[in-house]
Amino acid sequence: METQVKQTESLTRSAFLLAFDLRKEKLTQRSELGYLLRAAALAELLLAGNLADESGKARALTHPAAEPGSLRAVVWEQISNSPPRSWRRWVQKDLGKAVRVVRDELAAARMINVERRHILLFPVERITPRKAYLSRRLAERVGRAIRGGQPVGHLDEDVRVLAALAAAIRLKTVIPSWRETRLRRDRIQQLSAPVEPIATALRKSVEAARAAASG
Repeated sequence: METQVKQTESLTRSAFLLAFDLRKEKLTQRSELGYLLRAAALAELLLAGNLADESGKARALTHPAAEPGSLRAVVWEQISNSPPRSWRRWVQKDLGKAVRVVRDELAAARMINVERRHILLFPVERITPRKAYLSRRLAERVGRAIRGGQPVGHLDEDVRVLAALAAAIRLKTVIPSWRETRLRRDRIQQLSAPVEPIATALRKSVEAARAAASG
């Protein structure tokens, strides 16, 4: 039987684990991880019926059954205490905090190691997975979902959503090139359907950040 991340694992934690480049023994696209995690939390809330799309804006509905302090709970509180704003606004908010919250959850669950030290007085943080096989097999499942072979409707919901979000930012652990994104465009659109406003907001947010960095 294939070992995999539990179906009960949150999308945010799974997205963090998916971002590990095991060959380089580090997180890939570290500067974009916060966007991915925020989008994953938004997707969880939307699919659970805690949020609704209202003319391209996120509107809070029912309170989520989420652990206090989790990224899902933090995001819902922000949205519920604000007038409706665009999904892109919520994808882009508090990116560093998003990474810290999920990092600390995974560290507490003993799924990652966090090593801190100083190099020339500058703090350096090294994060590595304690169970690398989980990241590897999750990447394999998400990669297969993007490349096809199994009808989209037959995929587990968590894998489908992770595939849509990973494709939106071209996460190198599962979709290494722009060319492959173009080749799989129709498939990616099908994967993204349940969380389309979030996937679009994620893609546009990361594209804008890359353009600003290169400019």
